[in-house]
Amino acid sequence: MSLARNIFRNRLNARKLRPGDFIKLEVDVILSNDITTPLAIDAYNSSGIGVMKGRSKAVIVADHFTPNKDIASARQVKKVRDFAREKSIRFYEAGCGIEHALLPEEGLVLPQDIIIGADSHTVTYGALGAFAAGVGSTDVAAAWASGEAWFKVPESVKVVLKGSLRPFVSGKDIILYLISRIGTDGALYKGLEFCGESMEELSMDSRFTMANMVIECGAKYGIMDADRKVIDYVEERATRPYSPHPEGYSIESDTEFEEVMEIDSSSIEPQVAFPSSPANCRGVSSIEEVRVDQVVLGSCTNGRWEDYEKAARLLEGRKAAKGVRFIVIPSTARLYREMIDGGLMKVFAGAGAIISPPTCGPCLGGHMGILAEGEKALATTNRNFVGRMGDKESQVYLANPEVAAATAVKGYIASPEEL
Repeated sequence: MSLARNIFRNRLNARKLRPGDFIKLEVDVILSNDITTPLAIDAYNSSGIGVMKGRSKAVIVADHFTPNKDIASARQVKKVRDFAREKSIRFYEAGCGIEHALLPEEGLVLPQDIIIGADSHTVTYGALGAFAAGVGSTDVAAAWASGEAWFKVPESVKVVLKGSLRPFVSGKDIILYLISRIGTDGALYKGLEFCGESMEELSMDSRFTMANMVIECGAKYGIMDADRKVIDYVEERATRPYSPHPEGYSIESDTEFEEVMEIDSSSIEPQVAFPSSPANCRGVSSIEEVRVDQVVLGSCTNGRWEDYEKAARLLEGRKAAKGVRFIVIPSTARLYREMIDGGLMKVFAGAGAIISPPTCGPCLGGHMGILAEGEKALATTNRNFVGRMGDKESQVYLANPEVAAATAVKGYIASPEEL
């Protein structure tokens, strides 16, 4: 039985669960943001339900169109802010951070949790050994009222990562390689459970990146064992008691999965996803010169300390190429301060970067970096669909932070080895 099904089974005190079973579970966190919360508010208010059993589990983050980019977004966030105050819901104001970087940092998501969020990248928290899945705004409204949610038990795929990582390769490259191998619907409503010797080399920041992007191949969730790295991360931050994982269980040793996939991590070089799909990947060494107008470093995918540190190491003493807009977006206010204290901001400013406050910003075509017709960007974000970052005639390439740094300096998609 998979780790996710073990979590379900323990929560339900059930002896057995099969893929396809429908179950109702108490959830630990109910997440929404400034885009998805207004719809949930409307659904909740129109339901006529007076109780809010899930109030203590609710978390709302203003991060997508914030700082407010126009009057409409200001009104939208005000609606959310007023509702959160009225209902005494935990609310993170504009500038606090991007939700999927903020919640782990705040210790709000923990191993064995069951987490739902009205944002598809809620799957990020699987890096902590939690079951985390995106849902619709009406599901959030129902969970506010009941503290529970319905699920169909997914099939589970064990992903075994073998071998040692090559230089400049991180979790972003592994997940892009996996998506390119199985396609954007290759794990549709399945769970991906990661294990193998490569996991020992992957930092928590890399693991968050991998879990964040499992949705890009259709997965309902992605999960990893709560090993020593996870426990060390969580113990510094946890706001409530938790249990690492079901006693005596690990993904590594269990064999009852619907499918097992093996990946040789040692064969993977830094990956670049070409327009307009995360599955359209090529190794950076095989790419002929592709000039870009913009480079974006940040997002809920690659917006953690390690990501900025790796990029800064390559940028030290260098400047972004003429004609390239280099945008750096710290993912949380706390990380922003740490980047100042640690000297990273000085490096980015010296390289000519445009430094933004914490926001989702250009990732979803919101603001602070929208592309015009015919422009090209390389970004450390998670999606590069048509029109994702602006005009439908623009193009977005996806890569890891070190490729982003090299590209900013060279003005074309470049390998970090070129620096």
